[in-house]
Amino acid sequence: MAAGPSSPGGIDPVPDRRESRTSLNLTVLCAVALLVLVVSLFGGEGSSSDGARPPHARHAPQADHASAEASAAASAGARPAGRHLPRSRPVRLLIPKIRVSAPFIPLEIGRSGELEAPPADNVNLVGWHAGGASPGETGTAIVAGHVDTATSPAVFAGLSELEKGDVFHVVRADGRRATFVVDDAETFAKDDFPDERVYADTAEAEIRLITCAGAYDRTAKDYTENLVVFGHLA
Repeated sequence: MAAGPSSPGGIDPVPDRRESRTSLNLTVLCAVALLVLVVSLFGGEGSSSDGARPPHARHAPQADHASAEASAAASAGARPAGRHLPRSRPVRLLIPKIRVSAPFIPLEIGRSGELEAPPADNVNLVGWHAGGASPGETGTAIVAGHVDTATSPAVFAGLSELEKGDVFHVVRADGRRATFVVDDAETFAKDDFPDERVYADTAEAEIRLITCAGAYDRTAKDYTENLVVFGHLA
């Protein structure tokens, strides 16, 4: 996703972890770095003159954290959880290969059913879906960031450089550093986004880094694709 002025656009429905996670539809939003264009960003990271729109989230029955994890385990065939850490708020994302050192901001699903947008005045900021798994916890942690803004590249401008085997870290509030290994990096058209593959919970501790990609559609004021980096806890 990108950090862009405040024009709506970008991520598709993102489910709350306390809601059912089977049909998630969060398509990460991003903003394009074109001076005169309205830029869209992940979770709507824009509060500038143009305005990035936040992702939409489908409404699902409420479920507490423990019940959600139990459901995930059941859907995974009651497999025991793999390597994981206890729940803890992420503090900073470190991706040495692309020189990222960015603080986290928690993102919630608002009353409108959309993931709330992070502020647009900080290009070095990543958002974490706080209603979902925390990085390192069993399940799928969702992290999104802008690829650019109307005036400059943003935190995930170099995300496409990550390849299988690359390592990155999440510093957590409990003082632990969760280390992740990239399993894959793929680009998907926003109108054909594999929601289940990207957002469904797992019996292991996994993570998704999401941003915008592809061409910028001036009519929709949004990018045509999303880049997703898949990773697992090392």
